[in-house]
Amino acid sequence: MQKQAVINEKWLLPVSSLFFLAGIAAYIFTGTTLLLFAPLALFYIVLAGIDWRTAYWLMLACIPLSSQIGLLNGTLSTSIPDEPMMWVFFLLFLIFVSYRPTVIPMWWFSDPLVWVVILQYLWLIVAVCYSKVLLLSVKFLIAKSWMLACFFVFPLWVFREKKDYVKALLLFSIPLLLTMIWATIKHSQDHFTFPTVNKAVAEFYDNHVDYSTVVSMFFPFLLVIYPFLKGKPKWMRTILILAILFFLIVIFLTYARAAVLAVIFSLIIAGAIRFRLVNFVMPVFYGLIALLMVYMVRYNKFIDFKPNYERTYMHTDFADHLIATFRGQDMSSMERLYRWIAAVRMSRDEPVTGYGPHAFYYYYKPYTLTLFKTYVSQNPEHSTTHNYFLYMLVEQGWPAMILYAILVVLIFAQAQKIYHRFKDPFYKAVTIALAMSFAACFMNNFFSELLENHKIGAMFYLTLALLVILNRKSKQLVNG
Repeated sequence: MQKQAVINEKWLLPVSSLFFLAGIAAYIFTGTTLLLFAPLALFYIVLAGIDWRTAYWLMLACIPLSSQIGLLNGTLSTSIPDEPMMWVFFLLFLIFVSYRPTVIPMWWFSDPLVWVVILQYLWLIVAVCYSKVLLLSVKFLIAKSWMLACFFVFPLWVFREKKDYVKALLLFSIPLLLTMIWATIKHSQDHFTFPTVNKAVAEFYDNHVDYSTVVSMFFPFLLVIYPFLKGKPKWMRTILILAILFFLIVIFLTYARAAVLAVIFSLIIAGAIRFRLVNFVMPVFYGLIALLMVYMVRYNKFIDFKPNYERTYMHTDFADHLIATFRGQDMSSMERLYRWIAAVRMSRDEPVTGYGPHAFYYYYKPYTLTLFKTYVSQNPEHSTTHNYFLYMLVEQGWPAMILYAILVVLIFAQAQKIYHRFKDPFYKAVTIALAMSFAACFMNNFFSELLENHKIGAMFYLTLALLVILNRKSKQLVNG
């Protein structure tokens, strides 16, 4: 799709100036700081109307720097500035599709990955219709809609040449590095202690889990850059090596066990793709999980893992935290079991459509087992299942969980085909980096439910979108 101006360029300066002055006047009279940002918001809307590609790149660069804020006395929240930017692109998406329905090419619909995502979205609508918390579920659906429009559909019109992939890498990596440096400096002021990591990342991330997930998902892209620096000045390779080491140190200092596993799993996936073995990875993974479930449930073996309430608490030292994990005395691990058991028991009552998006918190307490209760079981932060498969099962039913399981298998299988279809080292590197990034997301998501986070969700769907685009490009090159 060619770059089209939705707004006449001659109106940019006068309209922006008018609203800038209006924003200052409104701030003077009301004292509301948020009104100062209104002119910037208008400028972005006008920019999107005149040059939406530039506006898209700007949105991508703002994702790592965005921060969550509360609205209406905490009843609503959004992340500034990336989510308002997403709203603009969701509106543009509706305009483009309404104006010219064929703007999405037919080849896009022939990709099986696209159809799994479409089926997920359609089933989400069904789950929302049967939701027990309709208003919250509708909000979830709207947020998912703009996320898909911005990062699953729009990349189709943005990523055309190699320079687009390089630009995206630079625009995302530089702001991400800035947030990492900021968080590391803040954390160093508390001597990198385990209990203070959430405070250190609070300006840009909800918690250390979100932070570690974003960092571990981006890490593979640094690894695939190194071969392309052969023959380049030594200082470039030195900077990259330092960046890789910095990422590894940061991942360790987040004290997120899932992120460490994510890095390891991403390396396993990379090796499996190179040796054409990736199609065995997820079936084996699912098989082991199924066997474990049968073993635990059939003879009630899971009861043996019940925590000692007095000895199960949050440790302030990370080494003690790891030791407690293996002993079954770590509070976060035992709380996961508490939620997982409740989720499985809940699914028996609403197996098809689930309770509805965002409903878990309001219905899970009667399904818990007091044997697994911990000090944090009151759950004041309203967190959910701490496993994305169970999250899908409880809130959207068996079809949603099965579709997610299929999606994971399909992505790795498709990435392997694309990787071996390409002869161009650049596109091979991009493909394997995307697969590794998805693998890191999958492992983090196995112990949480992260795709609704604005940073992680954007990276997740952008990964899927780029694999669809590369699938098409690799077939075109093979067919001449």
